[in-house]
Amino acid sequence: MLEPVRPIVGLALGDPTGIGPELVAKLIAAEDVSAHASVLLVADRDELRRGAEIAGVDILVEEVSSLERADFASPQPKLLHCELPERPVYALGGVSVEAGRYALETLKVLLNCAKTGAIDSICFAPLNKEALHRAGMAFADELHWFAEQLGYGGYVCELNVLKELWTSRVTSHVALKDVSGLITESRVLEAVQLIDRALRQAGLSRPRIAVAALNPHAGDGGAFGREEIEVLAPAVERARLEQMNVRGPYPADTLFVRALAGEFDGVVTMYHDQGQIAMKLTGFERGVSVQGGLAIPITTPAHGTAFDIAGQGKANPEAMRQAFLLACRMGVGRREDPDGRHAPAR
Repeated sequence: MLEPVRPIVGLALGDPTGIGPELVAKLIAAEDVSAHASVLLVADRDELRRGAEIAGVDILVEEVSSLERADFASPQPKLLHCELPERPVYALGGVSVEAGRYALETLKVLLNCAKTGAIDSICFAPLNKEALHRAGMAFADELHWFAEQLGYGGYVCELNVLKELWTSRVTSHVALKDVSGLITESRVLEAVQLIDRALRQAGLSRPRIAVAALNPHAGDGGAFGREEIEVLAPAVERARLEQMNVRGPYPADTLFVRALAGEFDGVVTMYHDQGQIAMKLTGFERGVSVQGGLAIPITTPAHGTAFDIAGQGKANPEAMRQAFLLACRMGVGRREDPDGRHAPAR
């Protein structure tokens, strides 16, 4: 019997003033981590040590001076020490420009490792957008910063995952009053294509995808809104012609009842809260975000840095663990399809 593929997953502590170091320490302290993947942790050794102290766990890592010296055949996570030149002390529980700079620098190292094929996927602990912006990130969110770092100019969208259910969004961080004008047939099709590729990379050969309506009751045949008739239904038909297993548009209020019952693997939503409310109500402490559209699988917990409990040792590591396990699955998928194409099965 063939041994299962063990991907190499890159880990980052995220924002060191939040719960990230604690979460990563709890994750790598688990006995089964090496069974799922070889781990390359890019972090300041002192911040990792502080995270372990806060978490109350003992961790065993092997520090390496360079990626070339990392022997991933051994089970211990490899630590590539990374620090800022000024070596600041990160005060817990608040926004810090130094912490934002540190988070970006560690992620840059991992992105470079992924671009060369040295690692298969990336998983990072929560970031703080204000800190990233203060540190010079000139994008609305980290996803678009990732795309810029990777030189990718195509369609990207954050995907949210809870257990086996995935969601993508046609629009995201925009005012609700602008949503309708941004929903076009091509954008809906791109959102379907993106979630279909991601689900295939996660191991599903023919994912079942549903498209949510924009209007209540899917517009009731055009009685209040014609987006379903003129935009969404044609986009679904185009996706079906591309051999994707997609249906809809369905009223969003009942669609998630069906999806959470297991009828669908993925749901394409029209705007941020349409899917986020349903997913977070169902399992806030277990949700995962995927940086969708990129050739490199990148995952993170769906929750934030939790400044209010930083340093207290009570952060729930479940979402971090789920993000890591998903990075493992998608890392295997990237090895099998390094270009991230995953053409639909015909």
